[in-house]
Amino acid sequence: MHDPTSPDPRHDGLVRVRGAREHNLKGVDVDIPRDVLAVFTGVSGSGKSSLAFGTIYAEAQRRYFESVAPYARRLIHQVGAPKVGEISGLPPAVSLQQSRSAPTSRSSVGTVTTLSNSLRMLFSRAGTYPAGAERLDSDAFSSNTAAGACPSCHGLGQVHRTTEELLVPDPSLSIREGAIAAWPGAWQGKNLRDVLDALGHDVDRPWRELAQTDRDWILFTDEQPVVTVHPVRDAGRIHRPYQGTYMSANRYVLKTFSDSKSQSLRAKAEKFLESTPCPVCGGARLRAEALAVTFGGRTIADLAGVPLADLAELLAAEGDTSETARVLTEDLRARIATVTELGLGYLSLDRSTPTLSAGELQRLRLATQLRSGLFGVVYVLDEPSAGLHPADTESLLTVLDRLKASGNSVFVVEHHLDVMRHADWLVDVGPLAGEHGGRVLHSGPVDGLREVAESATARYLFDDEPVGERDVRTPTGWLKVGPVTRHNLREVSAAFPLGAFTAVTGVSGSGKSTLIGEITEDVEGVGRLVVVDQKPIGRTPRSNLATYTGLFDVVRKVFAATDEAKARGYGVGRFSFNVTGGRCETCQGEGFVSVELLFLPSTYTPCPDCAGARYNPETLQVTYRGRNIAEVLDLTVESAAEFFEAADDDAARPVLRSLRTLLDVGLGYLRLGQPATELSGGEAQRVKLASELHGASPARRAWGRVRRGHTLYLLDEPTTGLHPADVEVLLRQLNGLVDAGHSVIVVEHDMAVVAGADWVIDMGPGGGAAGGRMVTAGPPATVAAETASRTAPYLRRLLGS
Repeated sequence: MHDPTSPDPRHDGLVRVRGAREHNLKGVDVDIPRDVLAVFTGVSGSGKSSLAFGTIYAEAQRRYFESVAPYARRLIHQVGAPKVGEISGLPPAVSLQQSRSAPTSRSSVGTVTTLSNSLRMLFSRAGTYPAGAERLDSDAFSSNTAAGACPSCHGLGQVHRTTEELLVPDPSLSIREGAIAAWPGAWQGKNLRDVLDALGHDVDRPWRELAQTDRDWILFTDEQPVVTVHPVRDAGRIHRPYQGTYMSANRYVLKTFSDSKSQSLRAKAEKFLESTPCPVCGGARLRAEALAVTFGGRTIADLAGVPLADLAELLAAEGDTSETARVLTEDLRARIATVTELGLGYLSLDRSTPTLSAGELQRLRLATQLRSGLFGVVYVLDEPSAGLHPADTESLLTVLDRLKASGNSVFVVEHHLDVMRHADWLVDVGPLAGEHGGRVLHSGPVDGLREVAESATARYLFDDEPVGERDVRTPTGWLKVGPVTRHNLREVSAAFPLGAFTAVTGVSGSGKSTLIGEITEDVEGVGRLVVVDQKPIGRTPRSNLATYTGLFDVVRKVFAATDEAKARGYGVGRFSFNVTGGRCETCQGEGFVSVELLFLPSTYTPCPDCAGARYNPETLQVTYRGRNIAEVLDLTVESAAEFFEAADDDAARPVLRSLRTLLDVGLGYLRLGQPATELSGGEAQRVKLASELHGASPARRAWGRVRRGHTLYLLDEPTTGLHPADVEVLLRQLNGLVDAGHSVIVVEHDMAVVAGADWVIDMGPGGGAAGGRMVTAGPPATVAAETASRTAPYLRRLLGS
């Protein structure tokens, strides 16, 4: 009970957390001041996100939902109640996490920031209309509404179509030999061929010798004639005549692309399609009536395609002096200023959201919050510096200070050392990951961490020693790319050293990713190409760490080889939760069931029969060294390595090899059965790298585990989401690949990685139209000396040159 003589904890300026047990937190007690910039740090998997998001933010959300009417509650996505004793002094919270969802192509920079609304209002109220035209509502300037969308492309600006060259890549083949590459395989493709034969078309002549009218009909007709097919007899098999329906290759591709639920079939169909600007709106997405309205001589589509920094200048230069135009343009310019302040002035309003990085998307949301004028809330941010060049990080710190100065608390989960140094308060969680973490090592001013010997963060935060120059590797050859003219690149050529570690640097939007995107297996000198990106490794909870890496196959073999499994007649399939037999049928191997509530949102609860184990009781009776398959899947990678190492069993050796590669890339804290949907982009990237190193990735399996020859590894910002200690672990692996004779190219903002590279290619000097050039290239020391480079000052500071 609260002592009336002591100050009320709700008014002492502290957020007090008591007994936090979310994920790996070990009954954490911590006090954090309000109205400060507090940074939560620690190695990956230490528990910092569990404290900031899983506990503090989740509890603020839960309290907010309790104050909302039950009817309204069902409209909001709710997070569960966190495992915590109590939290006092907690204001309302706003979360800005790096979204792992897949935004649609209709979502854009303009819709995320709501800048599109302001621009539409400007055209609606202050635009120049053709003589006699009616004034349009602002909705008529949106491609996402029926009133504004071009009727031909439905507001997408692009139409998908096929061409003869795409559908028939090799015209020397006959239809029987497979000239129409877009047709389905197996029986369905044979059926279409037999139908054509029955319709009187020559399926044995080379495609190029067929009449153009016949070729056009075969590929593009919308007719679907039905004809009796008399199949060619195979020895020993009876084929009866049947009624076959013809479908043109164009119709089949478009139908598959738009209707198929299969990702692989859609991907195959997409290869035979090309996107072209809509012939009606010219790619502008809007109806002709909206495109007839101008402001300063430009249509809304013109202004939406201009980089935001340039758009602000155009609006400032506009001479329209009407009061309406002045008020609306000033508001729009003020909103744009917060976006450009965060280093995103190179983006245009029509830039599609799926093409943005997670860091860019989070900073756009941050810019929107900056204009919201909220007071007295806790902003909880997830690595806002992710994907930021050091020059842009300085702008980010200014924005965070402004949020704080507006009377808010800013809690940031962060690995960037400059952000940590800038903090008012530092919460260091650790000392290590998973079960070896989950404790608060320090909560106080930054300098106090210096005395904490256990902290992995302190070692890097207070290390002022320059890295110094190192001997760089001698290239075994050169990979020449370009000249490239794409996005903001204009006739750019670059040479990448082979047998070396190359870092591509530059501010956001300078053209780094566009340049390395030109490297394909067709480029001379590449050999085998492995692109290790941050895309999710699976789209459903059924896909997990063990299934992706191939580890699950080996674990199931280990269980199937036990005496108990053999006695019961259980094969490998019995130990899969994806098929009937061994899985729990109540939840169909999901481990949880959906519970429908009357006026609350449906929620998920552990399966009442298997209690989340995913398997039926009979399967769980089979054990290996005292653990059943569900218990093994619940082990962390680190614990599993200890478990299988102690087994001293030949069957377990392949499991150990897989586990060691995961440990080598710093993922020892993940559970074997951790759903792929729970992994961050950085974790997904390291899982792919581990699979590649072990030879278990889907791409490697497709190559038949060929290990000979040169491999080029391309990684886009591999250190995103990594603590400096984890960066060291990752670099050891990447340098090991180079030492083995391969080549590694990374797009990177972390100067510690850049300083350790053999070769640096710096793009810029700015973003968007101000970038797109190769500023300099050479060893780190050479780049650090380049006065025109925005990267050079930060690299110089680290090298001590």
